[in-house]
Amino acid sequence: MSAEKFDVVILGGGNAGIGVTGPVRRVGMSVAMIESRDLGGTCPNRGCTPKKILVAAGHALHEIERAHVHRITVGKPKLDWAALIDREKEMIREIPESLARSMARRAVEVIKGHAAFASPHTIRVGERTLEAKHIVIATGSRPRPLPIPGAEHMITSDEMLDERKLPDSVIFVGGGVISLEFGHVYARAGVDVTILEALPQLLPAMDADAVAQLRAESERIGIRLKTGVSVNRIEPVGGRFRVTFVHDGREQALEASRIVNGAGRIANLDGLDLEAGNVAQNNRRIAIDAHLRSTSNPQVHVCGDAVPTSPQLSPIATYEGDIVGRNIVEGPKYSPDYANMATSVYTVPSLAAVGLTESVVRQKGIAADIHVNDMLGWFSARTYAETVAWSKVIVDKATDRILGAHFVGHAGQELVNIFGLAMRFGITATHIRENVYAYPTFASDIKHMLGHA
Repeated sequence: MSAEKFDVVILGGGNAGIGVTGPVRRVGMSVAMIESRDLGGTCPNRGCTPKKILVAAGHALHEIERAHVHRITVGKPKLDWAALIDREKEMIREIPESLARSMARRAVEVIKGHAAFASPHTIRVGERTLEAKHIVIATGSRPRPLPIPGAEHMITSDEMLDERKLPDSVIFVGGGVISLEFGHVYARAGVDVTILEALPQLLPAMDADAVAQLRAESERIGIRLKTGVSVNRIEPVGGRFRVTFVHDGREQALEASRIVNGAGRIANLDGLDLEAGNVAQNNRRIAIDAHLRSTSNPQVHVCGDAVPTSPQLSPIATYEGDIVGRNIVEGPKYSPDYANMATSVYTVPSLAAVGLTESVVRQKGIAADIHVNDMLGWFSARTYAETVAWSKVIVDKATDRILGAHFVGHAGQELVNIFGLAMRFGITATHIRENVYAYPTFASDIKHMLGHA
C-alpha cells in the first residue's frame, strides 16, 4: 500500500499538538494528527483540569475552616468524595468531543492509534503509512517509573482521579507538584497523608524560602513531610501497603491504604521507534536545536512534555506548539523564551513563582534588592484570615527590573502574572510601585511588597 502524503503529521493530540495546527492550517497545509487516547492529552483529561476541580473543593474546606474568624458558626463539613469525583468527570466529559469538533473545523484529520516511525519521513499507524514533509513529536509525558522493589503496588494521579472511594491514608513517594497538590486536597478531606522525598528540599526548582513557607503550611494541616529519604521497598500487608525507607540514617516503615508515585513525569517516547526516524536521543531525551527541531533529522519537530529542557506545563506546551507551527510555515526563525513564564503549585494556599530564585541570583553574582515580606499582619491578610501570606520580589539594582517574584498565599497565583508581564516588557519596579491599583485588593499590596511605605 502506498504512503498517504501530508504536509504535517503530528504525533499526539494534546495541547502541544493542537497548538501546531493553528499556524499550519492558516496557510492551507494538510495535517494529520495521531492520538492513541483522548484528544486534549493529559491536562484536560487526566491532569490539571480535573485536578483543579478537586483543588476547588479543598479551597472550600479551607474557607469553612476559617469561618469562625468571620464570626460564622458552621458544623463540621462532610465531603461526599464519590459525588466530587462524579462532578469532576461530568465537567471534563465533553472536552475530547469539543476538541474533535475544533480539529474538524480546521480540517485536521485525526487518526486513532499508536504512531511509530517507519523511516525519517514516514509514520506507521495501524495499517496506514503516512509520509510527511514535517513530523511533530507532541506525545506528552507519563509517570516517571521508580526502580523500587514493589513499585507495581503504586498508583498514579490517573487512578487518583478515578477513585470514588476516599482512602483513609496515602503515602506519596516523591515530593513534587502532584504529591503536594493532591496531598493538600486529601489532608483537608481527612486523609492521613505522608510525603517521602529523596532530595533535601521539596520542589527543588522553587525558591527555598517559598518552599519552606509551603512546607510549614502543609505540616499545619497535618501532612507528614520527610526529605532526604531513600525508599527500599513496598509490600502488601493485610490489605494495606507498607513502605520501608531510610531517613536520618535509620530504617523506618509506614503503612497506608494507597501508595502513590509522586516522582514526576518523563517524556512519553515509548514505541515511537526513534531510531527508524533518525531521531537522536541523549539519556532518553530527544536532542533538539534552539528551534525545537531534532538535531539529527530537521524534518522532525518536538513540543510539549517531550521537550527535554522546558517545564512540563500546559500553557508552555501550547506555546511551544505554536512556535513549531510557525517554524514549519516560515522556516526556523523562532525559539522559545521561558524566562518570564509564571507557574503555580495549586496547594491551598498556592505557591506561585516567576523568574529567578534568590539562590540563582546570588550564584550569578547579580547585585539585587531582595524584598521579603511576611504579610500575615497586613490588613488584607487579616481581613481574609489567611493562614500564610508571604512574598519575595527580587529587583536588579542596576536596572530596577524584576528578576524574580515568589508568593505563598495572598492570591499569589494571580499576582505573579503581573510580575511576569512586567518582566517580559521591561516594566521596572518603580513603575509597578507607582501604579495605582484598585483598593482594597491583594494587588494593591504590591507597592508595599516592593518596599514602598
